[in-house]
Amino acid sequence: MSGRDAVRAVWCEHAWLEADGVRDAVRVEVDADGTVVGVRAGVAAQDGDVLLSGVAFPAAANAHSHAFHRALRGRTHDRGGTFWTWRETMYRAAGALTPELYEELATAAYAEMVAAGWTSVAEFHYVHHQPDGTPYGGEGPGGEEPHAMELALARAAVRAGIRLTLLDTCYLAGGFGTPLEDGQLRFSDGTAARWLDRLASLRAAISSLYPAQQVSVGAAIHSVRAVPEDQLAVIAQHLPSGMPLHIHLSEQPAENEDCLRATGTTPTGLLNRYGLVSERLSAVHATHVSDSDVAILGNARAVVVLCPTTEADLADGIGPAGEFRGAGATLALGTDQHAVVDPWLEMRALEHGERLRTGRRGHFDPAALHGVASLGGATAQGRPGAGFRPGCAADFMAVDPHSARTAGSVWEQLAYTATAQDVTAVVVGGALLARDGVHAALGRPADLLVAAIARLDEAADSLQLEEQHECRS
Repeated sequence: MSGRDAVRAVWCEHAWLEADGVRDAVRVEVDADGTVVGVRAGVAAQDGDVLLSGVAFPAAANAHSHAFHRALRGRTHDRGGTFWTWRETMYRAAGALTPELYEELATAAYAEMVAAGWTSVAEFHYVHHQPDGTPYGGEGPGGEEPHAMELALARAAVRAGIRLTLLDTCYLAGGFGTPLEDGQLRFSDGTAARWLDRLASLRAAISSLYPAQQVSVGAAIHSVRAVPEDQLAVIAQHLPSGMPLHIHLSEQPAENEDCLRATGTTPTGLLNRYGLVSERLSAVHATHVSDSDVAILGNARAVVVLCPTTEADLADGIGPAGEFRGAGATLALGTDQHAVVDPWLEMRALEHGERLRTGRRGHFDPAALHGVASLGGATAQGRPGAGFRPGCAADFMAVDPHSARTAGSVWEQLAYTATAQDVTAVVVGGALLARDGVHAALGRPADLLVAAIARLDEAADSLQLEEQHECRS
Protein backbone atom coordinates (compact mmCIF):
# COMPACT_ATOMS: atom_id res chain seq x y z
CA MET A 1 0.00 0.00 0.00
CA SER A 2 1.05 3.58 -0.54
CA GLY A 3 -0.37 7.08 -0.38
CA ARG A 4 -3.68 7.78 1.32
CA ASP A 5 -4.65 4.06 1.40
CA ALA A 6 -1.78 3.41 3.82
CA VAL A 7 -2.64 6.24 6.23
CA ARG A 8 -3.93 5.46 9.71
CA ALA A 9 -4.35 7.80 12.65
CA VAL A 10 -3.78 8.30 16.37
CA TRP A 11 -6.29 10.54 18.15
CA CYS A 12 -5.10 12.21 21.34
CA GLU A 13 -7.45 13.60 23.93
CA HIS A 14 -4.75 16.22 24.52
CA ALA A 15 -1.28 16.54 22.99
CA TRP A 16 1.76 18.74 23.61
CA LEU A 17 2.55 20.48 20.32
CA GLU A 18 5.78 22.14 21.44
CA ALA A 19 5.52 25.90 20.83
CA ASP A 20 1.72 25.67 20.62
CA GLY A 21 1.52 24.07 24.08
CA VAL A 22 -1.07 21.44 24.94
CA ARG A 23 -3.95 21.31 22.47
CA ASP A 24 -7.20 19.36 22.67
CA ALA A 25 -8.48 16.66 20.32
CA VAL A 26 -5.34 16.20 18.20
CA ARG A 27 -5.50 13.74 15.31
CA VAL A 28 -2.16 12.51 13.94
CA GLU A 29 -2.09 10.82 10.53
CA VAL A 30 0.58 8.15 10.10
CA ASP A 31 1.85 6.46 6.93
CA ALA A 32 2.72 2.80 6.41
CA ASP A 33 6.30 3.37 7.61
CA GLY A 34 5.14 4.78 10.95
CA THR A 35 5.95 8.39 10.04
CA VAL A 36 3.73 11.38 10.81
CA VAL A 37 2.20 12.85 7.66
CA GLY A 38 -0.41 15.20 9.12
CA VAL A 39 -1.50 16.78 12.41
CA ARG A 40 -4.77 18.58 13.15
CA ALA A 41 -6.06 19.90 16.48
CA GLY A 42 -9.66 20.34 17.52
CA VAL A 43 -11.06 17.48 15.43
CA ALA A 44 -13.11 14.41 16.29
CA ALA A 45 -11.77 10.89 16.25
CA GLN A 46 -12.71 8.61 13.37
CA ASP A 47 -13.50 4.92 13.27
CA GLY A 48 -10.34 2.87 13.49
CA ASP A 49 -8.22 5.56 15.14
CA VAL A 50 -5.93 4.60 18.02
CA LEU A 51 -7.36 6.53 20.98
CA LEU A 52 -5.08 8.02 23.64
CA SER A 53 -6.45 9.47 26.87
CA GLY A 54 -4.56 11.99 28.97
CA VAL A 55 -1.82 14.22 27.56
CA ALA A 56 0.36 12.81 24.78
CA PHE A 57 4.03 13.72 24.36
CA PRO A 58 6.75 12.56 21.96
CA ALA A 59 8.00 9.19 23.22
CA ALA A 60 11.49 8.90 24.65
CA ALA A 61 14.52 7.42 22.89
CA ASN A 62 16.84 5.44 25.17
CA ALA A 63 20.38 6.28 24.10
CA HIS A 64 22.25 3.80 26.32
CA SER A 65 21.25 0.32 27.48
CA HIS A 66 22.89 -2.88 28.67
CA ALA A 67 19.87 -5.20 28.62
CA PHE A 68 21.33 -7.94 30.81
CA HIS A 69 22.12 -5.42 33.57
CA ARG A 70 18.39 -5.41 34.32
CA ALA A 71 19.08 -8.59 36.31
CA LEU A 72 21.29 -6.59 38.71
CA ARG A 73 18.63 -4.24 40.06
CA GLY A 74 18.54 -4.27 43.85
CA ARG A 75 21.40 -6.79 44.12
CA THR A 76 24.58 -4.75 44.24
CA HIS A 77 24.27 -2.74 47.45
CA ASP A 78 25.87 -5.10 49.97
CA ARG A 79 29.39 -4.61 51.37
CA GLY A 80 28.98 -0.87 51.00
CA GLY A 81 27.54 -1.03 47.50
CA THR A 82 30.77 -0.03 45.75
CA PHE A 83 31.37 -0.06 42.03
CA TRP A 84 33.39 -3.24 42.57
CA THR A 85 30.57 -5.17 44.27
CA TRP A 86 28.39 -4.12 41.35
CA ARG A 87 31.03 -5.32 38.89
CA GLU A 88 31.27 -8.78 40.49
CA THR A 89 27.52 -9.26 40.16
CA MET A 90 27.62 -8.02 36.57
CA TYR A 91 30.30 -10.53 35.55
CA ARG A 92 28.37 -13.34 37.20
CA ALA A 93 25.31 -12.50 35.10
CA ALA A 94 27.33 -12.04 31.91
CA GLY A 95 29.04 -15.39 32.35
CA ALA A 96 25.72 -17.25 32.60
CA LEU A 97 24.11 -15.76 29.51
CA THR A 98 23.22 -17.97 26.57
CA PRO A 99 21.44 -16.78 23.43
CA GLU A 100 18.18 -18.27 24.72
CA LEU A 101 18.50 -16.69 28.18
CA TYR A 102 19.57 -13.36 26.70
CA GLU A 103 16.59 -13.26 24.36
CA GLU A 104 14.21 -13.95 27.24
CA LEU A 105 15.76 -11.35 29.55
CA ALA A 106 16.08 -8.70 26.83
CA THR A 107 12.47 -9.24 25.76
CA ALA A 108 11.38 -8.57 29.34
CA ALA A 109 13.66 -5.53 29.69
CA TYR A 110 12.48 -4.06 26.40
CA ALA A 111 8.84 -4.66 27.30
CA GLU A 112 9.45 -2.74 30.53
CA MET A 113 10.96 0.11 28.51
CA VAL A 114 8.03 0.25 26.10
CA ALA A 115 5.44 0.31 28.88
CA ALA A 116 7.34 3.20 30.51
CA GLY A 117 7.48 5.31 27.34
CA TRP A 118 10.81 4.42 25.68
CA THR A 119 10.12 3.46 22.05
CA SER A 120 13.67 3.07 20.75
CA VAL A 121 16.87 1.88 22.37
CA ALA A 122 20.61 1.97 21.67
CA GLU A 123 21.84 -1.37 22.99
CA PHE A 124 25.53 -1.15 23.93
CA HIS A 125 26.29 -4.82 23.35
CA TYR A 126 29.55 -6.60 24.13
CA VAL A 127 28.60 -10.18 25.15
CA HIS A 128 29.46 -11.54 21.71
CA HIS A 129 30.89 -15.02 22.14
CA GLN A 130 30.74 -18.16 24.25
CA PRO A 131 32.19 -17.84 27.78
CA ASP A 132 35.64 -19.03 26.73
CA GLY A 133 35.75 -16.58 23.83
CA THR A 134 34.88 -19.10 21.11
CA PRO A 135 32.63 -17.47 18.49
CA TYR A 136 29.13 -18.78 18.03
CA GLY A 137 28.49 -20.58 14.78
CA GLY A 138 31.85 -22.30 14.60
CA GLU A 139 32.90 -25.87 15.24
CA GLY A 140 32.23 -27.42 18.62
CA PRO A 141 29.34 -27.78 21.06
CA GLY A 142 26.24 -25.66 21.09
CA GLY A 143 25.45 -25.50 17.41
CA GLU A 144 24.18 -21.92 17.64
CA GLU A 145 24.05 -19.70 14.57
CA PRO A 146 26.70 -17.05 13.84
CA HIS A 147 25.91 -13.79 15.65
CA ALA A 148 23.72 -15.80 18.03
CA MET A 149 23.77 -13.22 20.83
CA GLU A 150 23.18 -10.28 18.52
CA LEU A 151 20.29 -11.98 16.74
CA ALA A 152 18.79 -12.88 20.11
CA LEU A 153 18.70 -9.17 20.97
CA ALA A 154 17.15 -8.33 17.60
CA ARG A 155 14.40 -10.91 18.09
CA ALA A 156 13.77 -9.60 21.61
CA ALA A 157 13.35 -6.05 20.33
CA VAL A 158 10.98 -7.14 17.58
CA ARG A 159 8.86 -9.09 20.08
CA ALA A 160 8.67 -6.07 22.36
CA GLY A 161 8.05 -3.68 19.46
CA ILE A 162 10.87 -1.33 20.40
CA ARG A 163 13.09 0.17 17.71
CA LEU A 164 16.62 -1.22 18.21
CA THR A 165 19.97 0.30 17.35
CA LEU A 166 22.35 -2.56 18.10
CA LEU A 167 25.71 -1.04 19.00
CA ASP A 168 28.20 -3.83 18.40
CA THR A 169 31.07 -3.10 20.77
CA CYS A 170 34.82 -3.49 20.40
CA TYR A 171 36.33 -4.74 23.69
CA LEU A 172 39.95 -5.96 23.55
CA ALA A 173 41.73 -5.32 26.86
CA GLY A 174 41.17 -5.35 30.61
CA GLY A 175 42.75 -1.90 30.98
CA PHE A 176 45.76 0.07 29.77
CA GLY A 177 48.44 -2.56 29.24
CA THR A 178 46.28 -5.14 31.00
CA PRO A 179 45.07 -8.41 29.44
CA LEU A 180 41.48 -9.53 29.58
CA GLU A 181 40.23 -11.28 32.69
CA ASP A 182 38.52 -14.66 32.34
CA GLY A 183 35.11 -13.03 32.72
CA GLN A 184 35.86 -10.71 29.80
CA LEU A 185 36.95 -13.31 27.24
CA ARG A 186 33.54 -13.56 25.63
CA PHE A 187 33.54 -9.81 24.99
CA SER A 188 36.58 -9.79 22.71
CA ASP A 189 37.36 -10.44 19.04
CA GLY A 190 41.10 -10.26 19.71
CA THR A 191 41.88 -7.36 17.37
CA ALA A 192 40.06 -4.38 15.92
CA ALA A 193 40.42 -5.86 12.44
CA ARG A 194 38.59 -9.03 13.46
CA TRP A 195 35.94 -6.95 15.20
CA LEU A 196 35.45 -4.90 12.03
CA ASP A 197 35.09 -8.09 9.97
CA ARG A 198 32.45 -9.45 12.35
CA LEU A 199 30.70 -6.07 12.41
CA ALA A 200 30.44 -6.12 8.61
CA SER A 201 29.02 -9.64 8.68
CA LEU A 202 26.53 -8.66 11.37
CA ARG A 203 25.34 -5.62 9.42
CA ALA A 204 24.69 -7.80 6.40
CA ALA A 205 22.80 -10.38 8.48
CA ILE A 206 20.62 -7.80 10.24
CA SER A 207 19.80 -5.84 7.08
CA SER A 208 18.69 -9.06 5.36
CA LEU A 209 16.22 -9.79 8.18
CA TYR A 210 14.84 -6.46 9.38
CA PRO A 211 13.96 -3.01 8.01
CA ALA A 212 16.23 -0.29 9.34
CA GLN A 213 13.41 1.50 11.16
CA GLN A 214 12.98 -1.67 13.23
CA VAL A 215 16.56 -2.90 13.77
CA SER A 216 19.77 -1.20 12.69
CA VAL A 217 23.44 -1.72 13.56
CA GLY A 218 25.83 0.87 14.93
CA ALA A 219 29.28 0.61 16.46
CA ALA A 220 30.77 1.17 19.88
CA ILE A 221 34.18 1.29 21.50
CA HIS A 222 33.72 0.06 25.04
CA SER A 223 36.16 2.62 26.46
CA VAL A 224 39.67 3.88 25.84
CA ARG A 225 40.91 1.51 28.55
CA ALA A 226 39.39 -1.50 26.73
CA VAL A 227 40.76 -0.72 23.25
CA PRO A 228 44.54 -0.12 22.97
CA GLU A 229 45.69 3.01 21.19
CA ASP A 230 47.04 1.20 18.13
CA GLN A 231 43.65 -0.49 17.73
CA LEU A 232 41.86 2.86 17.95
CA ALA A 233 43.90 3.89 14.93
CA VAL A 234 42.64 0.85 12.99
CA ILE A 235 39.04 1.64 13.89
CA ALA A 236 39.45 5.28 12.90
CA GLN A 237 40.81 4.26 9.51
CA HIS A 238 38.36 1.49 8.63
CA LEU A 239 35.04 2.04 10.42
CA PRO A 240 32.37 2.67 7.76
CA SER A 241 31.30 6.28 7.51
CA GLY A 242 27.85 7.24 8.66
CA MET A 243 27.53 4.61 11.37
CA PRO A 244 26.69 5.84 14.86
CA LEU A 245 29.71 5.38 17.15
CA HIS A 246 29.32 5.27 20.94
CA ILE A 247 31.83 5.03 23.78
CA HIS A 248 31.87 5.07 27.60
CA LEU A 249 33.89 8.20 28.28
CA SER A 250 35.42 9.55 31.51
CA GLU A 251 32.86 7.83 33.71
CA GLN A 252 35.26 7.71 36.66
CA PRO A 253 38.35 9.78 37.61
CA ALA A 254 40.51 6.63 37.62
CA GLU A 255 39.91 6.21 33.88
CA ASN A 256 41.20 9.72 33.23
CA GLU A 257 44.25 9.20 35.44
CA ASP A 258 45.14 5.89 33.78
CA CYS A 259 44.69 7.40 30.33
CA LEU A 260 46.90 10.38 31.13
CA ARG A 261 49.65 8.09 32.40
CA ALA A 262 49.45 5.78 29.38
CA THR A 263 48.88 8.26 26.56
CA GLY A 264 49.63 11.75 27.85
CA THR A 265 46.11 13.00 27.26
CA THR A 266 42.53 12.62 28.44
CA PRO A 267 40.16 10.01 26.97
CA THR A 268 38.51 12.74 24.88
CA GLY A 269 41.91 13.97 23.76
CA LEU A 270 42.91 10.44 22.79
CA LEU A 271 39.80 9.97 20.66
CA ASN A 272 40.41 13.35 19.06
CA ARG A 273 44.00 12.36 18.32
CA TYR A 274 42.66 9.72 15.92
CA GLY A 275 39.82 11.74 14.46
CA LEU A 276 37.12 9.80 16.29
CA VAL A 277 35.37 12.85 17.74
CA SER A 278 32.73 13.94 15.26
CA GLU A 279 29.00 14.56 14.93
CA ARG A 280 28.36 10.82 14.80
CA LEU A 281 30.06 10.18 18.16
CA SER A 282 27.99 9.64 21.30
CA ALA A 283 30.04 10.03 24.47
CA VAL A 284 28.28 8.15 27.27
CA HIS A 285 28.54 9.63 30.79
CA ALA A 286 31.35 12.17 30.15
CA THR A 287 31.10 12.90 33.86
CA HIS A 288 34.69 13.83 34.72
CA VAL A 289 35.81 16.02 31.86
CA SER A 290 38.04 19.06 31.52
CA ASP A 291 37.06 22.37 29.94
CA SER A 292 39.12 21.32 26.92
CA ASP A 293 37.20 18.04 26.67
CA VAL A 294 33.89 19.93 26.74
CA ALA A 295 35.09 22.25 23.99
CA ILE A 296 36.29 19.37 21.80
CA LEU A 297 32.99 17.48 22.06
CA GLY A 298 30.93 20.64 21.68
CA ASN A 299 32.82 21.93 18.64
CA ALA A 300 32.35 18.56 16.97
CA ARG A 301 28.58 18.67 17.67
CA ALA A 302 28.92 15.24 19.30
CA VAL A 303 26.15 13.72 21.39
CA VAL A 304 26.68 13.44 25.14
CA VAL A 305 24.55 10.65 26.63
CA LEU A 306 23.78 11.24 30.28
CA CYS A 307 22.41 8.44 32.47
CA PRO A 308 21.48 10.35 35.63
CA THR A 309 19.86 7.55 37.65
CA THR A 310 22.68 5.11 36.90
CA GLU A 311 25.34 7.73 37.59
CA ALA A 312 23.67 8.33 40.95
CA ASP A 313 23.33 4.62 41.70
CA LEU A 314 27.01 3.95 40.96
CA ALA A 315 28.19 7.17 42.66
CA ASP A 316 29.82 8.28 39.41
CA GLY A 317 29.11 11.95 39.95
CA ILE A 318 27.20 14.69 38.14
CA GLY A 319 28.44 15.71 34.72
CA PRO A 320 28.44 19.29 33.36
CA ALA A 321 25.27 19.08 31.26
CA GLY A 322 24.85 22.83 31.03
CA GLU A 323 28.41 23.36 29.83
CA PHE A 324 28.00 20.69 27.17
CA ARG A 325 24.80 22.28 25.89
CA GLY A 326 26.44 25.70 25.86
CA ALA A 327 29.42 24.34 23.92
CA GLY A 328 27.20 22.95 21.15
CA ALA A 329 26.89 19.27 22.06
CA THR A 330 23.58 17.45 21.70
CA LEU A 331 22.32 15.91 24.96
CA ALA A 332 20.55 12.54 25.24
CA LEU A 333 19.40 10.26 28.05
CA GLY A 334 19.94 6.56 28.73
CA THR A 335 18.96 3.99 31.33
CA ASP A 336 22.34 2.19 31.24
CA GLN A 337 22.14 -0.50 33.96
CA HIS A 338 18.34 -0.08 34.40
CA ALA A 339 18.37 0.71 38.10
CA VAL A 340 15.46 2.86 36.92
CA VAL A 341 13.53 2.45 33.65
CA ASP A 342 11.55 5.68 33.52
CA PRO A 343 12.10 8.52 31.03
CA TRP A 344 10.26 10.98 33.26
CA LEU A 345 12.61 10.34 36.17
CA GLU A 346 15.66 10.58 33.88
CA MET A 347 14.44 13.94 32.57
CA ARG A 348 13.85 15.21 36.08
CA ALA A 349 17.21 13.89 37.30
CA LEU A 350 18.96 15.82 34.53
CA GLU A 351 17.49 19.11 35.77
CA HIS A 352 17.92 18.17 39.42
CA GLY A 353 21.57 17.30 38.85
CA GLU A 354 22.20 20.75 37.43
CA ARG A 355 20.41 22.34 40.38
CA LEU A 356 22.51 20.36 42.86
CA ARG A 357 25.70 21.11 40.97
CA THR A 358 25.13 24.85 40.58
CA GLY A 359 22.75 25.83 43.37
CA ARG A 360 20.31 27.32 40.84
CA ARG A 361 16.97 26.23 39.34
CA GLY A 362 15.65 26.38 35.81
CA HIS A 363 18.44 25.01 33.61
CA PHE A 364 16.24 22.81 31.40
CA ASP A 365 12.66 23.92 30.88
CA PRO A 366 10.04 21.25 30.03
CA ALA A 367 10.44 21.72 26.28
CA ALA A 368 14.20 21.26 26.58
CA LEU A 369 13.76 18.11 28.69
CA HIS A 370 11.41 16.55 26.14
CA GLY A 371 13.85 17.50 23.39
CA VAL A 372 16.73 15.77 25.19
CA ALA A 373 14.66 12.66 25.93
CA SER A 374 13.20 12.33 22.45
CA LEU A 375 15.19 14.07 19.73
CA GLY A 376 18.55 13.80 21.49
CA GLY A 377 18.21 10.06 21.97
CA ALA A 378 17.09 9.57 18.40
CA THR A 379 20.07 11.57 17.13
CA ALA A 380 22.40 9.27 19.08
CA GLN A 381 20.81 6.33 17.26
CA GLY A 382 20.84 7.93 13.82
CA ARG A 383 17.02 7.83 13.73
CA PRO A 384 14.26 10.39 13.09
CA GLY A 385 12.95 11.78 16.34
CA ALA A 386 9.42 11.31 17.61
CA GLY A 387 7.03 14.24 17.46
CA PHE A 388 3.81 15.83 16.28
CA ARG A 389 5.15 17.14 12.97
CA PRO A 390 5.25 15.64 9.47
CA GLY A 391 8.43 13.62 9.04
CA CYS A 392 8.69 12.67 12.72
CA ALA A 393 8.36 9.12 13.98
CA ALA A 394 4.81 8.50 15.20
CA ASP A 395 5.99 7.38 18.64
CA PHE A 396 4.00 8.82 21.56
CA MET A 397 3.58 8.38 25.30
CA ALA A 398 0.42 9.63 27.01
CA VAL A 399 0.22 10.40 30.73
CA ASP A 400 -2.60 10.90 33.21
CA PRO A 401 -2.60 14.55 34.34
CA HIS A 402 -4.88 13.77 37.29
CA SER A 403 -2.91 11.13 39.21
CA ALA A 404 -1.70 11.55 42.79
CA ARG A 405 1.64 12.66 41.35
CA THR A 406 0.41 14.96 38.59
CA ALA A 407 -2.78 16.46 40.04
CA GLY A 408 -2.66 20.24 39.91
CA SER A 409 0.31 20.36 37.51
CA VAL A 410 0.33 22.75 34.60
CA TRP A 411 0.14 20.27 31.75
CA GLU A 412 3.08 21.81 29.90
CA GLN A 413 5.13 21.13 33.06
CA LEU A 414 4.30 17.44 33.51
CA ALA A 415 7.97 16.64 32.88
CA TYR A 416 8.57 17.80 36.47
CA THR A 417 5.86 15.65 38.09
CA ALA A 418 4.92 12.58 36.02
CA THR A 419 6.51 9.14 36.29
CA ALA A 420 6.19 5.93 34.30
CA GLN A 421 3.35 4.98 36.67
CA ASP A 422 1.30 7.74 35.05
CA VAL A 423 1.80 6.53 31.47
CA THR A 424 -1.61 5.56 30.11
CA ALA A 425 -0.55 4.43 26.64
CA VAL A 426 2.48 4.07 24.37
CA VAL A 427 2.39 4.14 20.57
CA VAL A 428 5.22 3.05 18.25
CA GLY A 429 4.94 3.89 14.58
CA GLY A 430 1.26 4.65 15.00
CA ALA A 431 0.47 1.28 16.62
CA LEU A 432 -0.61 0.88 20.24
CA LEU A 433 2.07 -1.11 22.10
CA ALA A 434 1.14 -0.66 25.77
CA ARG A 435 -1.71 0.60 27.88
CA ASP A 436 -1.63 1.31 31.64
CA GLY A 437 1.68 -0.50 32.10
CA VAL A 438 0.64 -3.67 30.28
CA HIS A 439 2.30 -4.61 27.00
CA ALA A 440 -0.28 -5.25 24.28
CA ALA A 441 1.36 -8.46 23.06
CA LEU A 442 3.45 -9.65 26.02
CA GLY A 443 1.36 -8.77 29.07
CA ARG A 444 2.80 -7.49 32.35
CA PRO A 445 6.54 -6.78 32.07
CA ALA A 446 6.93 -7.72 35.75
CA ASP A 447 5.84 -11.30 35.02
CA LEU A 448 8.36 -11.55 32.19
CA LEU A 449 11.14 -10.13 34.35
CA VAL A 450 10.47 -12.45 37.28
CA ALA A 451 10.65 -15.51 35.03
CA ALA A 452 13.70 -14.38 33.05
CA ILE A 453 15.75 -13.37 36.10
CA ALA A 454 14.91 -16.63 37.88
CA ARG A 455 16.15 -18.64 34.89
CA LEU A 456 19.34 -16.59 34.68
CA ASP A 457 19.94 -17.06 38.42
CA GLU A 458 19.51 -20.80 38.04
CA ALA A 459 22.03 -20.86 35.21
CA ALA A 460 24.51 -18.74 37.19
CA ASP A 461 24.18 -20.98 40.26
CA SER A 462 24.74 -24.07 38.14
CA LEU A 463 27.81 -22.54 36.54
CA GLN A 464 29.22 -21.62 39.94
CA LEU A 465 28.77 -25.20 41.19
CA GLU A 466 30.57 -26.53 38.13
CA GLU A 467 33.48 -24.17 38.70
CA GLN A 468 33.72 -25.16 42.37
CA HIS A 469 33.71 -28.84 41.41
CA GLU A 470 36.49 -28.26 38.86
CA CYS A 471 38.56 -26.39 41.47
CA ARG A 472 38.22 -29.31 43.94
CA SER A 473 39.12 -31.78 41.23
